[in-house]
Amino acid sequence: MRHRTHAKSFLERGGLGLLAPIALAIIAFDLLPAGRLLLTALAPGGVFDPDKALTALASRSAIRATWATLETAFFSTLLALPLGTLMALILGVTDIRGRRVASFLFVLSLMISPQVIALAFLHLAGPASPILNTLGLAPEAGSANPMLGRLGIIVVLGLHHAPLVYVIMSAGLKRIPLAVVEAARMDGSPPFRIVTDHLLPLLRPHLMSAGLLAFVAGIGNFGIPALLGAPVNYLTLPVLIYRRLSSFGTGILGDVAALGLLVAVIAIVCVAASQILTRRGDVLLEEDAPLQPFWMLGRACVIAETFVIAVIAVTLVLPMLSLMTAALVPSYGMPLTLSTITLDNFVEVLARQEVTIRAFLNSLLYAGGAACLLACFAIPMAYGLVRLMGAMRIPATALLEISYVLPGIVLAIACILLFLKPVPVIGVSLYGTPWIIVFAYLARFLPVVLKPVLAGMTQVDLAQEEAAALDGARLTRRLLDVILPSLLPAAVAGGLMAFLLAFSELTVSALLWSAGTETIGVVLYNLEEAGLASQASAVAVVIVAVVTLAMLALNAMGRYLPAGTLPWHIEVEGAAFSVRRPDQVLIRPGTITHVEPRPALSA
Repeated sequence: MRHRTHAKSFLERGGLGLLAPIALAIIAFDLLPAGRLLLTALAPGGVFDPDKALTALASRSAIRATWATLETAFFSTLLALPLGTLMALILGVTDIRGRRVASFLFVLSLMISPQVIALAFLHLAGPASPILNTLGLAPEAGSANPMLGRLGIIVVLGLHHAPLVYVIMSAGLKRIPLAVVEAARMDGSPPFRIVTDHLLPLLRPHLMSAGLLAFVAGIGNFGIPALLGAPVNYLTLPVLIYRRLSSFGTGILGDVAALGLLVAVIAIVCVAASQILTRRGDVLLEEDAPLQPFWMLGRACVIAETFVIAVIAVTLVLPMLSLMTAALVPSYGMPLTLSTITLDNFVEVLARQEVTIRAFLNSLLYAGGAACLLACFAIPMAYGLVRLMGAMRIPATALLEISYVLPGIVLAIACILLFLKPVPVIGVSLYGTPWIIVFAYLARFLPVVLKPVLAGMTQVDLAQEEAAALDGARLTRRLLDVILPSLLPAAVAGGLMAFLLAFSELTVSALLWSAGTETIGVVLYNLEEAGLASQASAVAVVIVAVVTLAMLALNAMGRYLPAGTLPWHIEVEGAAFSVRRPDQVLIRPGTITHVEPRPALSA
């Protein structure tokens, strides 16, 4: 009763006003765009007429694009799921060396924008590949590039989304108590049986969730199908939407809204199912230690390390070498030799081309500005969600994630529909201005910034705020003196993560840019479409450098952030152990050295 009295007096001192920005964010970033998309799809012209939407969805091009979207997403998931799961198990339960570096590099391949990865694989194969010509392995001139078309899209999507599966499965492993492994080892189970009989059954919900999210990522991906499928007229739904809007303008917004609604429904259903499965599959740590590597591989360690190196080489190293080789030759298709190596492409895109220089500055400004705004607003929003909303926090957080769940191309359509006409009251149109891109970034990446801040807010002791409130501190003073110092690292990390994702994105800005507001993702795509492959590669190399620096900055902040903020972070203090007797578990220095016998746990 005393605690309730203190909580009441604390809340009486202010803070309810923080619910207003939360409600405003939900309405402006989620409900209005989603509602406008739904209204335009089902009631074009303001009259309820779902037949028009059905007609658009039943057209031959829409059916072909839907089939192409589903098959590339499905088969790429079949590639990403085992690859990401194996990486999570090897890096999570074995004693291989360099686990932290391997995790960082593997997730780095996911953080690089899809169009950069597609461009890298496109230049990696085919008769004009600079790297194959350098090695003398290029196929005959005139032969088709194997990366173009359905198979290339599936392979690149699968490799690009394997780290997404890895992140989800690694998070599931971290939720498994160490006691599960201890009990199994004392029951005489070898490491392989522990993985198959104990860990994998516990990870089954996370495995299904990872598969669904990889499928959703494949459904909404624009950059990879645009670069690898559009040249051979193999169109997925996002690419079809982009082509129709680019060719016919805003006159067919009703049709593309219907197509976007179809993509959105598929994505929302899969993400909702994924969230349900993940929550059901969570294993509470209680007071036990989290899972640590326990599989001492011995001589087999070389095999595991070779596998990890090979995966990182295929997903990251080879594509980056392909980009670098293409960027350092005067013309695409030439071999890289001492006589042909040149930096002219970098000089061209960084110093001579006005549009490319402007695009770099625009991306830095739009992505950086949106990230800073989100980092500033995330702290009071997290405070309001955790301290003031109670049981309503879960549905409010779910509503805030709608724009992040929607594929980028769908969010772009919703923004066009929302801002095509002047904004009511103020009478200003955002369409064709930089502000529509910034708005889309704010809506899309708010959950990215808010997640680590929410995690940090749940760890702030209420007693500190109560003491400050009883001492006369009002809300502003409590936020500045108590909350801000605790949440600032998480807010900065969330802002950096949002900047990392927004800097080179293409899916949203592909439909929202106009002359003078080009982003670097749009310029890269246009350079490749114009046949300037070497210059596009130079732009891609610079993008990768910026993304890598942002990730290194985030990695340096890891020790100050709530657990789980950085998806690639691996704790290495815990070490692998082996069982010598049923009643004694030997663990490397820094962990427990003896546990009492426990009954074996069933799978």
